[in-house]
Formats: sequence, C-alpha cells, structure tokens
Amino acid sequence: MSEPDTALDSYVEEEKPSTSGVSSTSATASKMPELVTFNDGLTRNLDAVELLAREAEDLRRKLDAERLKLNDIPIQQAAERLEPLSQLSIKQRRILKGHASKVLCMDWSLDKRHIVSSSQDGKVIVWDGFTTNKEHALTMPTTWVMACAYAPSGQMIACGGLDNKCSVVPLSFEDDILQKKRSVATHTSYMSCCTFLRSDNLLLTGSGDSTCAIWDVESGSMIQNFHGHTGDVFAVDIPKNDTGNIFISGGADRHALVWDIRTGQCVQSFEGHEADINTLRFHPNGDAFATGSDDASCRLYDLRADRQVCVYEKESILFPVNGVDFSVSGRILFAGYGDYRVGVWDSLKCVRQLILYGHENRISCLRTSPDGTAICTASWDSSIRIWA
Repeated sequence: MSEPDTALDSYVEEEKPSTSGVSSTSATASKMPELVTFNDGLTRNLDAVELLAREAEDLRRKLDAERLKLNDIPIQQAAERLEPLSQLSIKQRRILKGHASKVLCMDWSLDKRHIVSSSQDGKVIVWDGFTTNKEHALTMPTTWVMACAYAPSGQMIACGGLDNKCSVVPLSFEDDILQKKRSVATHTSYMSCCTFLRSDNLLLTGSGDSTCAIWDVESGSMIQNFHGHTGDVFAVDIPKNDTGNIFISGGADRHALVWDIRTGQCVQSFEGHEADINTLRFHPNGDAFATGSDDASCRLYDLRADRQVCVYEKESILFPVNGVDFSVSGRILFAGYGDYRVGVWDSLKCVRQLILYGHENRISCLRTSPDGTAICTASWDSSIRIWA
C-alpha cells in the first residue's frame, strides 16, 4: 500500500502547480474585460466633458453676439436728440446737527418729512426735516451703527451694525421706545445694510458675512437667505414700485447681483467696476440700476440688455463714490464722493451738470426724498444736509 500512496502523492504534487497556474491565468483573463470596460468608460466620460465644454463655449459666443445686437448704439448717441438739462438751481436748505461722530447711514420716511440717521457714536436719531428738530434719539449697544431704514408705515425703524444684528424700534411719543427695541436679524458678521420689503413685516439685510437675508419682523425668523457674493455685501436695494420679485446687492467682490426673492437664486450678475461697490440704487422704472464704487466711478446697468450701458467718471475725480440716487424722472443721477462733494450727472448724456459743495468730510450716504423735491446727504463731518 505504501508504494501506490507515494505514487498518488507525487501525482497530486505534480498537478498542484499546474492547477494553480491555470486558475491564475483564468483570474487575470476574467479581469481583462473589466479593465477594458473601465478604460472605455473613462474615455467616453472625457469625450463627453470635452463636448460639453465646447457646447458651453459656443453658447457663450452666441450670448455675446446677442448682446452685441442689443447694444446697437451707445446711450449717449441715443440721447443726442434730447434737449440738454436746463440750468439746475440746487442749494443747501437744512443742516441737521446732533451726532457726535461720523454719520454712516440715513433714510427718508415715506411722509417726505422725517429722516432717520445712524452714526459711529452708536446713536440713531429720528429728525423732522422741516424744523431740524430731533424727535427720537436712541443709544444702541454698539458703536458703528452702519445701517438704518424707515418702515413703509413710518411707525417703525430698523438699525444695526457691528453687533451683527438688525433691530427694529417702534416709534411712539408715549412710551420709552428703547424698551420696545427687539432684535430681528442676526448675521455671522457685521450688518452693513437693511431695508424694509413691501411691508413693515419683511426686512431685507446685507452683511459682511457675504450673504443677504429676508426676515419676518414679527417672529424674527429667516424666510430666505441668499448666497452668491464672494466678499462683504455693502449695499442692497429694491425697485421703487416694489411689485416685482427681485432685489440687487453689491459689495467687495466688485459684482452687482440680481436676486429672485422667491427662489433665493442669483438670476443676473454684472461686472465692470475695478474696486468695491459701495452703493447702488434702482432706476425709477425698475429696469436699470446705478452703482458707485471705490474706483471713483458710477455705472449704469440695464437688466433688459443684461449689460453695462454707461460709465459716469472724469479723470479729475479720484475719490470713492459712497452714495448714489436718481431724480424721480431718472434723468438726473446724484453721486456723493469721498472728496466731500456731490456730483449731479445727466444720466442719459453721461455728463456732469453741477457740483454741490458744503460738507467738510467724506459723504457716506445719499438719498432722494420720496417725492423728488430734495436730496439728503450724510457725512463723516457729523452732519446731515438737505439740498433742494
């Protein structure tokens, strides 16, 4: 029995290498189709990406061509047949003094009479623009109150700044209104701008955290937030008729973005400025808006043409634009500069018509009154001035 066993063992040992060799070859062979399939799939994916890139480039060229079709003539050429503006007589009519430091923001009430202002001294003051009297003076918990706004009803104001919050304060002569102040919005960085949206119960804010947000004033909850800027947001605005579903924002990323309120998505983006956008305002018709920048220029963008249509600048202007607004007709663009002056521009002919002098430090904010009869400027010289 021992001899056959030995023979059998040797047979098995001889067969083992052969068997293992066959199984190894089979395994490699079985993996080959998978490798080929993977390589084919990778090639197809790369081809698809390349095809999509070419399609995107073709679409971009087509869009540029369509824009060129819309840009048939410059706005200055279109305005050549218009009569020049008549001689403007705008003078300083009121000076509001009461802040102890730089005035950073102001806003008109819809009653065309009252004004709210905020300052680096931490004060928020409500003024009677006719008499120059202070009707309310609030001390906020932080300095650098960078934003303030009047509610549409005129019964409430909103303000905020370095405390990262936006607070609302109901206006009343019978109660201590500071006791009724409450925080509505909270960002993760300073609050740079705010405005009421359609009613006293909706508040739109912009912040140094690169976002904008809409808040419910009653509950203090966020309704919608807007992510798209890559730098601090410095300004927001809504159309004057306020019946659409858009608003605009601008900031340190040099872009002005148009947002859809309902979806929270950016629907248009405009570029052209070479430095921070400090301020922006809608044209009265709601189809265009103006911006002011640290690059010492103002620019007019048209939503329908999806492009910049005019630049308001001069070689002699070297200082930043911190406030812009239109006349009621939209023909005049007012711009407040860092060199203490207000420039009055013909928005269609793109020429400067007038310069207003009076402030003793940089202008930080500029707003036209709701009825268009006056403009108000806030300045680092601690004063607010009304021109008409």
